[in-house]
Amino acid sequence: MYRFAKAALNLSGQASRQVAVRHASSGASREFHAKYGMPLLISGATFCTAIWAYVITSTGISWNLSPVGKVQPKEWRE
Repeated sequence: MYRFAKAALNLSGQASRQVAVRHASSGASREFHAKYGMPLLISGATFCTAIWAYVITSTGISWNLSPVGKVQPKEWRE
């Protein structure tokens, strides 16, 4: 069990070092987010709002928000 625990800690240490190295060299992703982050967020929100506006107004779905009085049991067939 000791060898397994030691190997697991060694692997997690190696993994954390690799992640630290990746974060240190991620200047390109910071530039991308600084340049395109807000336009992507705005376009995504606009797209989502437009799709839901279409679904709510144009598809003809009847929005039965309350099932009270609308759900009727079916007749029993033998």
